[in-house]
Amino acid sequence: MGWLSAGDGYEVALVDGRVAARATAGRAAGRQLKSLPRALRDHPEVDRLRRFAEWLDRHATACVAQVDSWMVSSLPVPTGLLARVWPDEAWQSALRDMAVVGDDPDEVGFLRGATEDGELRVVNLDGETVRLSPRTVTLPHPVLLPDLEDVREFAAELGIVQRVEQIHRATWQRPDDLDPKATEIREFTGGSFRSRFALAARAGSLGYRVSGGYSTARVRDGGRTVEASVWIGEPYWEDTVETGSLTWQDQEGRALPLREVGPVAWSEGMRMAAALYAGRVIEEGKSA
Repeated sequence: MGWLSAGDGYEVALVDGRVAARATAGRAAGRQLKSLPRALRDHPEVDRLRRFAEWLDRHATACVAQVDSWMVSSLPVPTGLLARVWPDEAWQSALRDMAVVGDDPDEVGFLRGATEDGELRVVNLDGETVRLSPRTVTLPHPVLLPDLEDVREFAAELGIVQRVEQIHRATWQRPDDLDPKATEIREFTGGSFRSRFALAARAGSLGYRVSGGYSTARVRDGGRTVEASVWIGEPYWEDTVETGSLTWQDQEGRALPLREVGPVAWSEGMRMAAALYAGRVIEEGKSA
């Protein structure tokens, strides 16, 4: 976006997401000013740019959230769609360097570009830049990536930084020796918070939904939707509260035996429970 006239002697523009001004006359003509002059703070053009900047921030947040949703659910995404949104800087920032898988589930690459005709440019694990044109690709959840540690090491060598946490996302593998009748995990119970409000606020800040007395995470795993839930206390409870057990339910609200929980739902549920528990009050003299 270029510079726009804003009254006598000034122009304004968005620079790094903020409204900036420069003089058009005098000794400072053409130079960006360190701060917005008082005379411009209520100018209609400045107000319009501020509102546009706020919209850009919301748009960027929405793009990251959508890419995160595709990744957590490992949903197939049309390559044509990626090609259409790639020119948008917010979409490109959210998608760049995401690990993608095309027709061959064993061929993982980091997304670096997309052409108008739906061809994707990726860096494969041999360090080569290749072009792919499958009808759809997936942005796999890291628990589904083969040789995840090798992928992480290669990403570190490339200096890859992802806007959406994928390859360095904390993951948990479901144990094989679970009790067939068990339906809950108590590993992260007993995390003490000063109030239910504080615990609910932590859940919200981490991106989880608070419903009734639970923090929840809904995940599409293996073709079905599963909801992980952690007890956080009754609403409006003002006294000290502790994190409760972690459970999973299907779409009908049936509690799932732990052995029936899929790998993505398991990992995401454990990730939520661990993140909530990490914010607990630590008594003086005790280690975290």
